[in-house]
Amino acid sequence: MASAFGGHGPLAAVKDIAATLLASLQTRLALLANEIQVEKHQLLRQLALGLALVFCLGLGVLLAVALAVLLWWDQRLAVLGGFAALFLGLAAYCYVRMRRGHAAADPLFAASLAELQEDLRQLKAAAHEQKPD
Repeated sequence: MASAFGGHGPLAAVKDIAATLLASLQTRLALLANEIQVEKHQLLRQLALGLALVFCLGLGVLLAVALAVLLWWDQRLAVLGGFAALFLGLAAYCYVRMRRGHAAADPLFAASLAELQEDLRQLKAAAHEQKPD
């Protein structure tokens, strides 16, 4: 059987295998680069939305607390203490949820790693098939 490089024998087979491996590596690197780009865009979008959320929420909460203090001026210490307890409790809840979400997240480059493992499995299977009995 003639190879794409125009030869026969073991050297041509080695060249074919090398070409196949390089093509596979190029495909996997392209997949990895694509995953990195997608993750970067998602992270930047989430960061921008998170910052906007924190700013708007903080401003809204500050105005709501100021309004509550003005409405119940005689009980201003109780109102401020109640709001402080509420927000510290919400901060603790958010911290716990954030830790759980981070622990449950999929590993980075999971698709690339799965493809590389499949390539390795196929190469091992092909190597076992080519061994003389």
